[in-house]
Amino acid sequence: VQLQASGGGLVQQGGSLRLSCVHSGFTLPYHSIGWFRQVPGKEREGVACISVPDGEPFYKNSVKGRFTISRDNDKATTYLQMNSLKPEDTAVYSCGFSGGRGACALSTVIYSTWGQGTLVTVSS
Repeated sequence: VQLQASGGGLVQQGGSLRLSCVHSGFTLPYHSIGWFRQVPGKEREGVACISVPDGEPFYKNSVKGRFTISRDNDKATTYLQMNSLKPEDTAVYSCGFSGGRGACALSTVIYSTWGQGTLVTVSS
């Protein structure tokens, strides 16, 4: 399993960014892809995840209504559209793969593979 995250950058408060996670190397019919973020000195926290094949998303409360996770199976890519960004959203964002079946969750322990992170900086 390989994951490659991209799309980070510098944006002003209130702006938008779309992150992409290209995944390959697996054909499991049931799995989840999650987006996580981490700032120095703090633990990695889950932001959003999506389960396959049902496509049911799940979000951290603080990003509900602002972030949207989606998936393009043809492109083997999971996206995180981030709108109304706040300075507290500043972090290194990475995507993770979980081979479990059923609804996804934002606990890091169930994710077995991680892609390299992409830095998102939101200025005030």
